[in-house]
Amino acid sequence: MIKRTIFDAILESIKTKPVTLITGARQVGKTTLCRLLVQDQGFNYVSLDNMAERSLAISDPELFLQLHPWPLVIDEVQYAPILFDVLESIVNKKKFADGDNRGMYVLTGSQAYNLMEGISQSMSGRVGIIRMSGLSISEIKGVREVPFIVDALENSRRSKEYTLNINELYRLIVRGFYPELHDNPELDANIYYSDYVSTYIERDVSQVIRLTDKLRFQRFMEVLASMTGEELVYDTLAKNIGVSAVTIKNWISVLVAGEIITLLEPYSEISIVKRVVKRPKIYFNDTGLACYLARLNNPEVLSHSRFAGHFVETYIVNEIMKSYRNNRENAGFYYYRDKNQNEIDLIILDKGRLQLIECKTGTRFTRSDISAFKCMEQTQYTIGQNAVICTTDTVYRIEDQCYALPITVI
Repeated sequence: MIKRTIFDAILESIKTKPVTLITGARQVGKTTLCRLLVQDQGFNYVSLDNMAERSLAISDPELFLQLHPWPLVIDEVQYAPILFDVLESIVNKKKFADGDNRGMYVLTGSQAYNLMEGISQSMSGRVGIIRMSGLSISEIKGVREVPFIVDALENSRRSKEYTLNINELYRLIVRGFYPELHDNPELDANIYYSDYVSTYIERDVSQVIRLTDKLRFQRFMEVLASMTGEELVYDTLAKNIGVSAVTIKNWISVLVAGEIITLLEPYSEISIVKRVVKRPKIYFNDTGLACYLARLNNPEVLSHSRFAGHFVETYIVNEIMKSYRNNRENAGFYYYRDKNQNEIDLIILDKGRLQLIECKTGTRFTRSDISAFKCMEQTQYTIGQNAVICTTDTVYRIEDQCYALPITVI
């Protein structure tokens, strides 16, 4: 089993909070880590995927929690949100009686919106929230995972920790980052993703919205996958799918809640707000799922397609975000595009400092490739070192405070 960086954060939350909530898309490895809590930390375990357990939790939550005493992992808790109020009562009683209620419950779920709504209403302040992603490249390669920053010396050292040539990069992008696909290399990715999409629509999406035309929703996902790394234009999607823009907005919110996609908002400050575009960019959180939906499920096909650049960009943005999330480091992530078509793929705002990132295929870049960086000269923040992250093998300087970096620096 591949060691997960986020597990240390889960253990720390258990030590400091009465309830720990682990959210994340279906099959990113939440249940696997919970089994480690049962094995190594003495937790009991129950899953609400079990219909009998789910029925009892909904009809008689007090009895359910009596039959399953803490310390307890409740897997797929989104199926019984009524449990939140009862958990609050138990946690409060334990605190009143003993003065210490840490490490009582670990909850997991794959519908972030419903879970957050229940938590905010019942147990705000008592819950450590862990957002879990699919595997990161650092986890797959077995190297230490740290929040990405542009630092030419450190980046040069890190780039030598593992190798990733362009062919392997496309293979990784197409296979994706769900743990089961890497624990079992013989598993056919197309079969895996076919089952994944069917299960997601039948079990997760149907819990949130009423879908009278599930095939149309799948078509929506397929069209959206081909747009990963692009601006999200609701009206264009609506025309392609044959539904209203309001429906598209609702469906987008479902995919965000299920952590299937991320919307990257445009960067804006008072000094530049009038000239920037207002639309977010769409990124699929797993490139393998996006490749399957977009019918780019062969590395060679992807590498020769017009989508290659956007899928490499999606990979880079995802890996950078994972490096922060897995270390529980907060940062703001944005992109920049203005009315003159100047664009910066990724802007990281961390500790009052901006880092400007371009994501590219190719190996040789010059000042003309980073001309859009000048659009940030009026920023109120400090600008650190900036980068073009690309398929070069070595770190090299493009201009003062800007470097070309191999993908392996992430």
